[in-house]
Amino acid sequence: MADITSVIKRSGAVVPFNPERITNAIYRAAVAVGGRDRAIAEALTVQVISLLQANHPPGYMPNIEEIQDAVEKVLIENGHASVAKAYILYRDERSRLRQGKASQGGRLSESIPWKKIWYALDWAIDHGVHTISGLNRRIAAGELGEVITASEAAYHGDIDQAVDAIAAWRQQLKLILISGPSSSGKTTTTIKLSQRLARMGMKLVTLNVDRYFFDLEEHPKDEFGDYDFETPQALDLDLIDEHLRRLVAGERVMIPNYDFKTGQRELNHTPMQVAEDEVILIDSLHGLYPDMTRSVPDEQKFKVYLEPLLQMKDETGNFIRWTDIRLMRRMLRDASFRAYDPTKTLEHWHYVRSSEMRHIIPHVMECDAIINSAMPYELSLYKPALFPQFSSWVDIYRDDPLRQDAFERALRCHHVLSRIVATPDQAVVPVDSVLREFIGGSVYNY
Repeated sequence: MADITSVIKRSGAVVPFNPERITNAIYRAAVAVGGRDRAIAEALTVQVISLLQANHPPGYMPNIEEIQDAVEKVLIENGHASVAKAYILYRDERSRLRQGKASQGGRLSESIPWKKIWYALDWAIDHGVHTISGLNRRIAAGELGEVITASEAAYHGDIDQAVDAIAAWRQQLKLILISGPSSSGKTTTTIKLSQRLARMGMKLVTLNVDRYFFDLEEHPKDEFGDYDFETPQALDLDLIDEHLRRLVAGERVMIPNYDFKTGQRELNHTPMQVAEDEVILIDSLHGLYPDMTRSVPDEQKFKVYLEPLLQMKDETGNFIRWTDIRLMRRMLRDASFRAYDPTKTLEHWHYVRSSEMRHIIPHVMECDAIINSAMPYELSLYKPALFPQFSSWVDIYRDDPLRQDAFERALRCHHVLSRIVATPDQAVVPVDSVLREFIGGSVYNY
């Protein structure tokens, strides 16, 4: 029986064999179907390794597909059909995603709000900021103030449209959901929406779903010890849904509490009841995820989706990716407000993006309003703080096959920031701007 010391990745790179990656993959699939027994995942991993080792000579190196085939076989043979299904579906999804990158061509994705994007592009062209060079020219011409004013006005215009739509539904509404991927600006936007709705006479009651996290030890993690808070299964979705159903019905419930320092949840912590004329407001990554609110009828919910839908191209004609904008926002916020190393933010981002693609993006078209939180001038603000770090990360991760995702993101962001004219003075940013959520100095308390 051969000891396995190395694995061949799809790229052909040879990396050290780490059994914990198998355990994490099995446990993640189990969590997706409601299981949370890591000991079972560890025992199944031993069987997977034994299957891989059998009948192979010394020095044998399995590839990723062989390992995944072995995982499926062991799960099925041990009677874990639902876990096997979740694992197979995830594997197939990743395969289709890889193939789609190569074959999609000009086909439009049904998960992207094209009408909203075309409007954003038209706006960017009208204001001369649809390219990096165009933005640079306006900054060089001393027109940064005009760009800022126009950008902020467009964002507030989207908020006003959402408020008008909510007002039209107000007689039947019981739940308003502010959703969007990480660092899209949900907190600031929720405050602004709340203020406007309050001025209209609406009574809002906030429910913080972060209180519903499972105990930290029950969360999936990777071989680097990085816990995955990004998946909706990190939350007790059944309890959230039950509480929402009861709150909408006027019942009193006991809200749990989650201590982020200890990673422990306390059930039945805080009483909550909603009056007949009050509307529940939730700001959450996964506000569009069906299982969170399945017991509340659609006609009683209003769903708002946020994304920085920046429409700006580089010199090669490639659009700047929204996920890269949000990555930079989160780096600045994590470093400023959470004492979290931006390097860790970069290394963790594959979790963020993976969860977005599986649990957030597919539901975008189910929303009732879309708010574009992009500010065409924001990358010029981020350059002074982040450009030197991206330069360093490109060198650090270039030859590390285990950090290929971090390298590719760092390289892409480095390229964009290298073309942007820096704006070192953050005083030009309005104190109520959504960008203050990330760079600090906001008029709002977060």
